[in-house]
Amino acid sequence: MAPSERTVLFVCVENAGRSLMAEAMFNANPPPGWVATSAGTRPAAAPNPRTARLLAEIGLALPAHPPRLLTRQMMEAAQERVTMGCLDDTSCPAHLQGLALRDWALRDPAALDDAGFRRVRDQIAGLVRRLRTELVRSDRALTERRKGRTP
Repeated sequence: MAPSERTVLFVCVENAGRSLMAEAMFNANPPPGWVATSAGTRPAAAPNPRTARLLAEIGLALPAHPPRLLTRQMMEAAQERVTMGCLDDTSCPAHLQGLALRDWALRDPAALDDAGFRRVRDQIAGLVRRLRTELVRSDRALTERRKGRTP
């Protein structure tokens, strides 16, 4: 990651499905100066096998890293934090809940059939598109304010 890049951190319990998909989708077309990463509160040993297959259906690949443990450093370094719905899970660290974040409250697709998994994937795609748009607008507004103009 370049020093000037800002980070979006996607968090779920296992870092095996939802957060990996969000990371792949965001990084496929990130706003200038942004990069995404992901982690889990109780990471799985490997990604859910359907995650790679259903990302491939939309032309994307899994991130290069395996499921990994969410650290305090990752949380504090991120400019945007997005939980996939783990805030009601007992594994969600209390210090994560004390930071500014968004919770997308998505169902865990692991227990769903392929059609349900696709619905969650497609929900994530829509949420990632909205997040990108919001970050671009926010960056433009900040640039305008720095130039002494009001957008």
